[in-house]
Amino acid sequence: MKSSFAKGVRICTIGSLLVLGGCQTPYSPEGESAANEIRSSASPATDSSHTHEQNGHDHDHSHAHDAETKKIYDGYFEDSQVKDRSLSDWEGDWQSVYPYLQDGTLDEVFAYKAKQKGDKTADEYKKYYREGYETDVERIVIEGSTVTFYKKGEKNSGEYVYDGREILTYEAGNRGVRYIFRRAKEAERLPAYIQFSDHNIYPHKADHYHLYWGDDRKALLGEVKHWPTYYPAKMDGHDIAHEMMAH
Repeated sequence: MKSSFAKGVRICTIGSLLVLGGCQTPYSPEGESAANEIRSSASPATDSSHTHEQNGHDHDHSHAHDAETKKIYDGYFEDSQVKDRSLSDWEGDWQSVYPYLQDGTLDEVFAYKAKQKGDKTADEYKKYYREGYETDVERIVIEGSTVTFYKKGEKNSGEYVYDGREILTYEAGNRGVRYIFRRAKEAERLPAYIQFSDHNIYPHKADHYHLYWGDDRKALLGEVKHWPTYYPAKMDGHDIAHEMMAH
């Protein structure tokens, strides 16, 4: 992170990676597109739930579900499909993927993307994702309403409450949803707002996410170049690389 929490995140999240982490293109990872329109504003902080039942023996339903999921991950969905989510969707111990880019562990991912897409070389992909992933917040732990940031050996914790969701429309035509939480009370060394993007649009446990944080709620919605990305702390770098390529 090149900037302090007080100044917001010049190097912060969420961009779309079909190959890299199963993310959609909205935030920038695939389309280098910038957000140009906010389609809806924050909704009330409610504890809504969404249940999707899938019969594993229903072959047709399974394929329909997979197609719908891919469409949503690509950033195409109806406003009516978007639901509120609670912080519990991101609960857990999370690690930044940036160190794995720095030490070369993710090089196989960039080589794979270059071969599959052919629009950039592996080195160009690495440069692109270096800008997106860069951060000095190496770990984030979320327990209940408490979010703890680990930065250069220091940890700072604070309570965050739901502040609604925003649906963003990008120049490429696809869309994304930011789920926003604000700091419950004044605290030093903690951002006033955090915004999650994991390419889900209704209650669902995240398997990774991109995070934006800072003190200006509106300004963060326009951030599409910097999207620190976090995976479960229990995964090693090779697990993460393979997970990214699998999507």
